[in-house]
Amino acid sequence: MTGAERTARVMARADELGRISEEEGRLTRRFATPALVEAGRVIAGWMEEAGLEVAIDAVGNVRGRNGVAGAPLVIGSHYDTVRDAGRYDGPLGVLCAIEVAAALGETAGPLEVVAFSDEEGTRYAVAYLGSSAYRGRFEPAWLALEDADGVTMAAALEAVGGDGEAATRQVGEPIAGYLEVHIEQGPVLEDEELPVGVVGAIVGQTRIRVELTGRAGHAGTVPAALRADALAGAAELVLAVEEAMKATSGLVATVGELVVEPGAANVIPGKAVLSLDVRHAEDPIRDGAVRELHEAATQLAAWRGLALDWQVLQSTASMRMSATLVESLSSAIVPEGFAVRSLVSGAGHDAVIVGRDAPAAMLFVRCLGGVSHSPLESVEEADVAVALSVLERALRARAQASA
Repeated sequence: MTGAERTARVMARADELGRISEEEGRLTRRFATPALVEAGRVIAGWMEEAGLEVAIDAVGNVRGRNGVAGAPLVIGSHYDTVRDAGRYDGPLGVLCAIEVAAALGETAGPLEVVAFSDEEGTRYAVAYLGSSAYRGRFEPAWLALEDADGVTMAAALEAVGGDGEAATRQVGEPIAGYLEVHIEQGPVLEDEELPVGVVGAIVGQTRIRVELTGRAGHAGTVPAALRADALAGAAELVLAVEEAMKATSGLVATVGELVVEPGAANVIPGKAVLSLDVRHAEDPIRDGAVRELHEAATQLAAWRGLALDWQVLQSTASMRMSATLVESLSSAIVPEGFAVRSLVSGAGHDAVIVGRDAPAAMLFVRCLGGVSHSPLESVEEADVAVALSVLERALRARAQASA
C-alpha cells in the first residue's frame, strides 16, 4: 500500500469514527458509554487487520501488540471526545499508530498500540482515566464519582461490561517509551506554515469541583439583606478566576461548567456547582494560583453566608518530554524538508501519565485555525501524510539502532 493510500485510509477511518456518537447530529463519545464501546470494537477490528494481537481492558482501553517479546515502545492516543467534538483530537493519533504498526510489523521491535478510553474527563471531570488504568494508577475513589445524571463511575462501567474494581488492580507493565501523534490545538504551526512540530513540554493542570450552598427562597419575598444566593457567590468566584488569570503571566484558568439548583426563574439559587481548571507550565505558580483561588472562595463564601466545598479532583504535574525521543522525532522531520519546530502543549495529554514510567514524546499535526474541541476541527491530508512518514521513520531508526 502506498503512502497516499495509507493516509487516505486514516482520513476515512476518522470519518467513520466521527459517526459513532451518543448524540444525534453531533459527536459526543464519553467514558463508559455504549458509543465508546462501539468505537472501541471498531478500533479493535482495525488493529487486528494490522496484524496486532488485541485485548480490551477493564475500562475500555484497546491494546494491540505486534507479538515481538520484550518491553514495547507504545504509540497511541485516546478515542473519547468532549461534547460536540471534532473528529481528530485523539483518534488521529490512534489511527496513525495503527497504520505505522501495520507498515512495520515485527521489524519495529516490541511495539504496542493503545487507544485510551478516556483522556478528556468529560463525564466525571477526572482526566486520563484510560491511561491511569493502563499504568496502574486508577484510584478506587473515582468509582464513587457521579456524572450529571447521578450515575456512579462504577455503575457506568458495569453497564457497558467494564469492571471498576478490576481497574483498580491493573498493574502497569514495563514499557520502553511512549510516542503520540495529536493535532496541535493551537495556531503556531499554521502561522509558520509547518505540517508538524515536536512537543518539548506539557503544562501542569489542576481540576477542582467547587460547591457553594446557600438558601433557596422565593424570588419575590426574600429581601436582599436576608439572602444567601449561591449563584451570586459563584459569579463572584468566576470573576476572581478571570482576574487571577490576567494577573499571572502564562496562567490559564477556566470555569467551564456551572450547575444551579433548583434552577427556576422565581427561586433564589440555593446551590451552585462549578468546575475549575487551572494550568501553568511551572508547577509552583499553578499551585500558588490554586491556593489563592481557594482563599478567595473561602472569603467570599464567608461574606455571603455560603457553605463551601472545595474538592481537588486531579492535579497533574507539568512534564518535559524525553530529549532522546524528541531528537528521534526531530531527526525524522528533517528529510521531509521542513524546519523542526519545538512546542509547549497547553493542553494535557496521556503522555503526562505514561511519561511518568518511561521516556515520552509527542508529534503535533497542524490543524486549521488552531481549532480543537469543536466540530470545526480540521486537518489536511498532506499534513497527516507527513506525520505518518515521520513516525514511521523514527520507529525504523529506533529499531535499527537497537538491532
